[in-house]
Amino acid sequence: MSQASPPETNAPRRAAGIAPLLIVGGLLAAVVAAALVVLAGGNRYVILGLPSPDAFTQHGLTVVRVLSEIGAVVTVGSLLFAAFLVPPRDTGALDVGGYAALRMAGWGSAAWFVGALLSAPFTAADAVGRPIGDVLPADILITLIGTLSQAKAWLLTAAIALLVLVGTRIVLTWGWTTVLFGLALAGIVPVAVTGHSSSGGQHDLATNSLLLHLLAAALWVGGLVALLAHGRRGHDHLGLAASRFSRIALVCWIVMAGSGVVNALVRLPLSDLFSTSYGLLVVAKIVALLVLGVFGYLQRERGVKGIVERGTGAALLRLAATEVLIMLVTFGIAAGLARTPPPRTAYVEPGRVELQLGYPIDAAPTAMRLIFDVRFDLIFGTLAIVMAALYLRGVFRLRRQDIAWPVGRTIAWLAGCFVILFATSSGFGKYSPAMFSIHMQTHMMLSMLAPVLLVLGGPMTLALRAIKPAGKGAPPGMREWVLAFVHSPVSRALTNPVVALVLFVGSFYGLYLSGLFDSAVPEHWAHLLMNAHFLLVGYIFYWPVLGVDPSPRKLPYLARLGLVFASMPFHAFFGVILMSMQTVVGQQFYRSLALPWNTDLLADQRLGGGIAWASGEIPLLLVLIALLVQWARADDREARRTDRRVDSGDSDDLDAYNAMLKQMADPKP
Repeated sequence: MSQASPPETNAPRRAAGIAPLLIVGGLLAAVVAAALVVLAGGNRYVILGLPSPDAFTQHGLTVVRVLSEIGAVVTVGSLLFAAFLVPPRDTGALDVGGYAALRMAGWGSAAWFVGALLSAPFTAADAVGRPIGDVLPADILITLIGTLSQAKAWLLTAAIALLVLVGTRIVLTWGWTTVLFGLALAGIVPVAVTGHSSSGGQHDLATNSLLLHLLAAALWVGGLVALLAHGRRGHDHLGLAASRFSRIALVCWIVMAGSGVVNALVRLPLSDLFSTSYGLLVVAKIVALLVLGVFGYLQRERGVKGIVERGTGAALLRLAATEVLIMLVTFGIAAGLARTPPPRTAYVEPGRVELQLGYPIDAAPTAMRLIFDVRFDLIFGTLAIVMAALYLRGVFRLRRQDIAWPVGRTIAWLAGCFVILFATSSGFGKYSPAMFSIHMQTHMMLSMLAPVLLVLGGPMTLALRAIKPAGKGAPPGMREWVLAFVHSPVSRALTNPVVALVLFVGSFYGLYLSGLFDSAVPEHWAHLLMNAHFLLVGYIFYWPVLGVDPSPRKLPYLARLGLVFASMPFHAFFGVILMSMQTVVGQQFYRSLALPWNTDLLADQRLGGGIAWASGEIPLLLVLIALLVQWARADDREARRTDRRVDSGDSDDLDAYNAMLKQMADPKP
């Protein structure tokens, strides 16, 4: 991936000083988790009606999960540190601090891989209530893992951790480190979306909140461990890293607190908070989070200020070491909580639809229900609000500097954010998993309408104008990261017209006509993935077409028109295929819901095909209008520039034209 050589350093090698802290904290977390399982969760198998495995299997699963979680957060935090908290060299290669953090990520990913790999057979043994030795024969283990979604998730996590481990051994540049960081974040997702939160009533809210909770925890805990290790090594840029991490930590703490409250309320009524073992564990975790919040505040007020005012990070390192220990104990509480079932009084047998979707649907969709029957999507609803807030912050920053920003772009961006919010958190988002026709309307909004509006908002141009450049010799910041993304090989490959067209149009055929949708539609995580995919491929397609933001590929306007016209027949043809099919896409899942107002699934699918055909043309028409307006304005600007050159007597075109006339007028020899 890189030909750069590892940076050399004469700094004292005290990286090993962090290892005893992690070992002690990890052992403490495992002991806390095992003790809590014994004290609070010993009757979980009776409550859930499951056979009980031996004690070694029960506690072994807890220990390997703690090992995996600690390895994951160390990996994520170290890659975050190497990619964004310390500056790379001018050549793009990692500096000493970044390289050391990358090596630490390698050790973390090794522990993550081992813990995740061991978690698969332990999870299988725990599920069938047998000792771990009884499920280790290959044929039995393969059969069990093939039928248990969480065991498969652990294997997928182990594969991702192994890829990260290999990457940390061969990557030496900042750009590829960011890729590894994204891959490590993706490795947290499989287990989060297949755990106990992914089943039963309200599992959509529980899964979304748990996913946000785990991602925030990994960034916070792992980032703090990496910061502490960097300080103990004695490398430069400790003040810069601490300042940047402090802002990240505050956001992560807010996300963890909010998502934790949502997840607890889904699982437990407030009346059982202090009267049940599960509720007391929730209280213990809340108290731990509050204590961590206090330490985070002290870290910002004393640690960072100490570096700035006195040039020493001693206070920061002392606070960070204590905070890491408390965090790891919190991980132990969380692991014990994950192995403890909610009390019987909190469990209500969900209906058929609620068991599948996470919530009941009691009436047929109407225009009023589709608009006003709100069920907030924690992932995409929150994303839409955050995107709108960050954009407005950039606009206000420009206004404070007396820099004009087109109102139309602001309206377009906010409208795009509203479309995301409306498509995922209104009645459309609620009915979308249950009916193909509603799903197709949501698909059209997320893939063809929202991306057009977002691209017209020009977010990268706004960021480049609103964020101050780092300056010569200063560490790169957000503005430099945006520019690096725009000019990266990944962006250049994705904005290739052929690649963008295949991703944008091919997604329709690949998802719905290959059988992939039939496997994906019963899973909540698959709906999240589909929504994210729709948004991303739509944005990738329209980014070079509309051309408001700088793009790695500057297409002429005629090529942009050709690209838009090339996509239109494929959309229409896809709608026609859906309307003419005699088999139902996702039939088994839709039949299992048995919605009384949706008995004719083929008619609902034909309606969805008609929606794909008709509604797909409206955003494309909007794109054509915007493109023609941009083209006309570009020609007008070019004409004015030419007129100014002619008026000033400095026109190469005019000189060439006059020379041609003179040559034609001269007699031939």
